[in-house]
Amino acid sequence: MSINKVLITGNLTRDPDLRNTPSGASVLSFGVAVNDRRRNASTGEWENYANFVDCSLFGARADALSRILTKGMKVAIEGKLRYSSWEKDGQRRSKLDVTVEEIEFLSRNYENGNGSVNVQPAAEVDIPPAPEITVYDEDIPF
Repeated sequence: MSINKVLITGNLTRDPDLRNTPSGASVLSFGVAVNDRRRNASTGEWENYANFVDCSLFGARADALSRILTKGMKVAIEGKLRYSSWEKDGQRRSKLDVTVEEIEFLSRNYENGNGSVNVQPAAEVDIPPAPEITVYDEDIPF
């Protein structure tokens, strides 16, 4: 058995990009900057190091959230890791990203370049719930 679960909090590094698959399914892509604190070996001081995480969200919620999420917003993401690889210009490429299952807004006020904006997603857009996942006692390994 293996567990594939990711929990991160951070700020969106760019405005989300909404696309559709050839079959018509919506895919929302965005990045999240997650700070990691480490001690600098030469100075002994604690420093923040940014990790940049690519995230993807699929389905009806992608459409709704594309109208709410903007660069700089602080969010909490729950999801799973997904590895993908492809060939481009004769070179093999790969990446590890997070498939978003749940997203929570951690700050209602954020800076969008034009000043402070108050976001109230419940009043603006009806976000469909995540699909229910059923777990049975037989699925638990202990």
